Amino acid sequence: MNITISNLTKEYGRQKAVDDISFEVKTGEILGFLGPNGAGKSTTMKIITCFISPTSGSVSLNGYNIFDHSRELRSRIGYLPEHTSLYTDMSIVDYLRLSARLQNMEEEAIMPAVRRMVDLCGLGPERHKYIGELSKGYRQRVGLAQALIHDPDVLILDEPTTGLDPNQIAEIRSLIKEIGKEKTVMLSSHILKEVEATCDRILIINRGRIVADGSTGELRQRAKGAKQLLVQFKEDGNEVASSLTKLSSVSEVHPAENGESGWMVSTEPGMDSREEIFRYCVQRGWILTQMTPIESSLEDIFRELTED
Repeated sequence: MNITISNLTKEYGRQKAVDDISFEVKTGEILGFLGPNGAGKSTTMKIITCFISPTSGSVSLNGYNIFDHSRELRSRIGYLPEHTSLYTDMSIVDYLRLSARLQNMEEEAIMPAVRRMVDLCGLGPERHKYIGELSKGYRQRVGLAQALIHDPDVLILDEPTTGLDPNQIAEIRSLIKEIGKEKTVMLSSHILKEVEATCDRILIINRGRIVADGSTGELRQRAKGAKQLLVQFKEDGNEVASSLTKLSSVSEVHPAENGESGWMVSTEPGMDSREEIFRYCVQRGWILTQMTPIESSLEDIFRELTED
């Protein structure tokens, strides 16, 4: 079930939380929806899930406007909000049964669905506990289970790995990737490495507007920042580094970080400094022991596109 967002705007007084954005998410696609705090991510997700109305624009599922057909389409959407509200005085099983009934599931289908969610979300060891007795990680699993229990076509996940340990994050990532083979999944997260590992496509929003949309590889190609090289020399590094800054293709040279030895060379935008560096070293008889391109991380791209 495709999600189509067209010219979506949400205003709170004079402030535009979402500012005329348009994009589409297709069936079988996992979209990572990124942005700094206050960028409009949660607002957009709440509009898609019919929790709030937009000021203007439209959201449709397979061509049906969600506000004209909200009753029918809500049952096709599973939603895990950033701050999941759970009934802490209910057991996991009872809460999931309630969630299924609220989705108007047939009574005979409810317990099989509950058992399936308990197994799928790894809740088995805790299934008879009250939600108030659970750790934050297990509460997050319960929230994911309630979003999935009615087998929705569209899954909207706002910070789905909040509070999970590394093993739990890996399990949830695998679960989301499996779900994403057949469903339309849109998720936001501040754990950018998880987004990169989980999502087929990444959309970055800043101050309510889309600033990037594409795969991680496509975003790297579009990034404005200079390419970087990690270089090492047999000779005195300080002398070599000072000389390299004179090259036309080099914009900056500084010591490598994160425990690396050598120097980080930033190239001028749109240029490749490797050949010029190599020739320069040969002319001066310097021995170049390493020259490795450093690929921009998703974190680098995110900062570049969202910094003030």
